[in-house]
Amino acid sequence: MLDGHLVVDRGVFRLDVRLRVAAGEVVALLGPNGAGKTTALRALAGLQPLTAGYLALDGVDLDRPDRRHLVGPEHRRIGVVFQEYLLFPHLSALDNVAFGPRRQGLDKRAARARAADWLDRVGLAGYADRRPRRLSGGQAQRVALARALAVEPTLLLLDEPLAALDARTRLDTRTQLHRHLAAHPGATVLVTHDPLDALALADRLVIVEDGRVVQDGDPATVTTRPRTDYVARLVGLNLYRGEATGRQVRLGPGLVLGTADRVTGDAFVVFPPTAVTLLPEHPGGDVPHAWPATLTGVQRHGDHLRVELSGPVETVADVTPATAARLRLAPGQQLWVVVDPAATRAYPATPPA
Repeated sequence: MLDGHLVVDRGVFRLDVRLRVAAGEVVALLGPNGAGKTTALRALAGLQPLTAGYLALDGVDLDRPDRRHLVGPEHRRIGVVFQEYLLFPHLSALDNVAFGPRRQGLDKRAARARAADWLDRVGLAGYADRRPRRLSGGQAQRVALARALAVEPTLLLLDEPLAALDARTRLDTRTQLHRHLAAHPGATVLVTHDPLDALALADRLVIVEDGRVVQDGDPATVTTRPRTDYVARLVGLNLYRGEATGRQVRLGPGLVLGTADRVTGDAFVVFPPTAVTLLPEHPGGDVPHAWPATLTGVQRHGDHLRVELSGPVETVADVTPATAARLRLAPGQQLWVVVDPAATRAYPATPPA
C-alpha cells in the first residue's frame, strides 16, 4: 500500500497531491504538460525530496520532512521504468536485469538466474546476451520492465513507458504490459499523457492539473463524467457548467440544454460531438437547445469531420463529409447548433464525498 501527501515547492510551482494506491492496483496519473506528473513520480522514487507532507510504503515512512527523515532511492523497494528506459549500454540484457538483484545482495549466480527468469517472462529469453544498442524499441522496453520487476518491488513506477514506441509496437507492447501489471502483486503508478495507455492499463485515473488533483475515479466514471475542460477534451466531450432544474440545464441567458438526467442545482452537462446537428438557419419554433455559432475550424477525425464552433459557448461537432459538402462548410460561416437532449448527460458539479 502506497500512502502519500506529496508537497513539493519548485519556485513558482507547487505540487500538492494526495495519493493512495493499494497492493495490486494500477493508478494512472494523467494531466497536461507541466501539471506535476513527473515531479510526483520523482518524489515517489526518492529523486525529489518532499517540501512537506509525507510518503509511506506498507506503513514504513520513506519521506517525512517534518522529522527530517528521507530514505534514499537505492534503499526503497521501488522499481522504475523511465521514459527513455536508461538501460546500461555496456551491459547485456541479462546483466541489466541482474543489476538490481545484485545491489540487493544476491550473489552473481542467483541474480543472473533471476534475471534469466524475468527475460523469459517478458519473451526475451533468446536476447540475454544482446546489449541495448542491438535491441528494438519494444525489446528495450521489455528489458527495462524486467529490470524493474526483478527487484520484486513493493511499488512499480512507469514514466511514459510506451511513449518512445511506434504505433504498431506500442499496441503489441501495451498488451504485454497489461498482462505483467495484472500479475504484479505490488502497487503501480503509471505516469502518462496518453488516454489510451491509461484506459488500457489502469484500474483508477488520477487527473492532475497545476499541481493539484482535479479528478480521481475509475476509468468509466472519469471518461463519462469529466470535471475539467482538459478531461473533457481528452475523452472527446463537450463540457459546460450551469444551473440544473429537472431535465434542463441553463448555461446562460436564453441558452438551455435538455438532458437525459434529472438534476437540481449547480451541475455539469456533457454531450459527444456526434450529438450536435448543424443547420444553415434557425430550426424554427421554440427550440431552447439551439444557438447561433461561427465556424472556426474543420479537421478530419476518422471517417467524420470535426467542426469547431464559437458562440455563446464553444462547441465541437462531428459531421459526415456528405453533410459538410451540403452545408459548404468554411471558416467564418454562420450556423445554428442543435443538440440532441437524449445524448446529453448531467451530473452535480460537486463530487460525492
